[in-house]
This record gives sequence, structure tokens and C-alpha cells, in this order.
Amino acid sequence: MPRQSPSVPRRARNDLRQYDDLAHTWWDPYGPFCSLHWLARSRAKLVPAAPPEGGRLLDVGCGGGLLAPHVHGYEHVGVDLSDAGLAVAADHGIEAVKADAADLPFDDASFDVVVAGEILEHVTDLDATVAEALRVLRPGGTFVCDTINDTLLARIVLVTLGERIHGGPPPACHDPALFVDPERLQRLCAAGGVALEVHGIRPQPLRFAAFALGRRTTVEMVRTRSLATVYQGVGVKSGARL
Repeated sequence: MPRQSPSVPRRARNDLRQYDDLAHTWWDPYGPFCSLHWLARSRAKLVPAAPPEGGRLLDVGCGGGLLAPHVHGYEHVGVDLSDAGLAVAADHGIEAVKADAADLPFDDASFDVVVAGEILEHVTDLDATVAEALRVLRPGGTFVCDTINDTLLARIVLVTLGERIHGGPPPACHDPALFVDPERLQRLCAAGGVALEVHGIRPQPLRFAAFALGRRTTVEMVRTRSLATVYQGVGVKSGARL
């Protein structure tokens, strides 16, 4: 059966209120968001080192701020719609801003890096969300993302099976109708001036087995050739760096 704490209300798929319900578990490495810790660590490896004079990084859909320990030298701004998640992110050093990812309250070309981690498969207006992320990215800046492919395998692995095992997403976290085809995402990025390179990622099998047996609290994500389930993207915005 899916994991469901009796103290947590049952919500409709992709209901934002789930993140408020579970906000107290954001930083529990063995809690319902444990796989987001693994993904944040992997995502951070795609973020370039901050310039000596510092830089600005926008974390779209920052949740509880899990990216914060893995990036340094940036003014780290996080946007989200969950008040509870933003409060947790602020406690971990992020400048927390309540905002819709499809309507960001920032000037054009105001960030050196924009990160959209495990958010694109939750938005109902993907076109506007990607356009906004790239609007606020400076020419020469880096866009980093990870999301879930719109495939039958992804639905089976991350919904049908994943919601029933520890290390998978919380029950009803995802609406598979919002999963993101990588070719569509690349087209949207190209329209915003970013040639997005994509690669698949998955948990390292032996480490995941140890995690499932309670012998580890972290699992490394490794690259795969297949994009069929979770994949990452990275690209640089065209134009002279400001």
C-alpha cells in the first residue's frame, strides 16, 4: 500500500497543500522527501562555480531549500508557493520569495544561474514557467533543471510503484498528465535562447538497496543514457554576458 501517515490528509494529485502538510519533514534525510535530497546534490554539480565577485542564483520551486548546502558564493533566492516550505528555506539561508513560477517578480536578466529542480512536472503552464525562468536569466548565464519524462515507464516507476516504496515520491505528489517530454522542453528552452543538453539519472542500485535496508541515509544519483524516467538538463543562455 502507498505510504500515508494517518496524520496527513489525503489530497488530490499534485495538490500544493501536500507540501504544507509535510513541511516539517523537508530536512529529514530518511523522510518522505529523501529522494529530493539526492536530486539536489546531483543538480548542484551542474551549477557553475560562482564568480569571485559573487553572483545571483534563482531556485525556482525551492521547497524547503534542499539545494542550499550544495551551492556557495551566490546570493541564493528561492521562489515557491508554499508558505511553510519558504519558512523552512529561509531558516537555511535562502532569500525566500512567495511567487508563481509562471509569473516571476524579478527584472529581466537579473540572475547568473536559474535552477528549476523537480518543479516542471508540477506546473500547469509549462510554456510560461520556462519562458519566465529564461527571461530572468542573464545572457551567458546557466539554466539547470531536472524533471520527469512523459512516458509509460515513468508512470509505472514513479507513480504505480514509486509511491509504494520508501525512497519514492510521497503518495499523490505527481499528476502524470503534467510529466514533461524532453524534446518539448528543449524547444521551449531554445525559444528562450538556451540550447538544453539532457541526460537521464537514476539512483545508484547498490546504494539504493542499502538505503532500503536502512543501512544508508543517502543515495548517489548516476547518469544514464536513457531519458525514460528522470532526466536533467543544462544549458547557457546565448548572448554576451552582462
